Amino acid sequence: MRPVIRGEAKDENTGNSINFQKYGDAKPYLLENIGEYCSYCERKVNNLLAVEHIKPKEYYPALELVWDNFLLACTNCNSIKGQKTINLSDYFWCDHDNTFLAFTYANGLIKINDNLTETQKEISQKTIELTGLDRVPGHPNYSRKDQRWKERQDKWGKAQRAYNNLQKNDIEEQRQTIIDLALESGFWSIWMTVFRDDKDMLERFIKAFPGTCQDFFDQDFNVVPRPGGAL
Repeated sequence: MRPVIRGEAKDENTGNSINFQKYGDAKPYLLENIGEYCSYCERKVNNLLAVEHIKPKEYYPALELVWDNFLLACTNCNSIKGQKTINLSDYFWCDHDNTFLAFTYANGLIKINDNLTETQKEISQKTIELTGLDRVPGHPNYSRKDQRWKERQDKWGKAQRAYNNLQKNDIEEQRQTIIDLALESGFWSIWMTVFRDDKDMLERFIKAFPGTCQDFFDQDFNVVPRPGGAL
């Protein structure tokens, strides 16, 4: 899960923070600040993204129009998460924590990072279940309409092929082409995982995806806790 910085929503003319009258009006600002990607599953779904309330408006109506309560979510993640009340400390959040540290990725599957503490593993598991990121064929709540796992598997294959091609033809043009492919494909964490031994590409992925928090790596590109976060 890509750690992001939401930034601010400001009026272009006055520079003042915007007080939204409808939460849907925040979408253009979120798209500009953190990109056209689901904040949970990371897929790029363009017009199918919705303004997602971290603490659902049904249960927390006072937060319906609060900028700091907004993220972006695809239909699957939004509908699954919308059924739950939220205690923030029960989960890791991409706008506060180093959510890239919480999980590992391989061939379309998301798993808990084995290097976490037992408490952190429990929170990571709840975070996965929050939007059903563990729903694959065989899962008791799996639906054939939910193809997120298959999309992750497809993008894993693309990232692997791109990595292998780079080993055969390591030129600047090839590296930029990979960035273009990653931006179009989404699933930032998959690209970061496949290219984990290439520091130059890691830096490019971090800078290319809008709003990616850069404080989750140290200067040697070791993953570290996010300042001020629970992880």
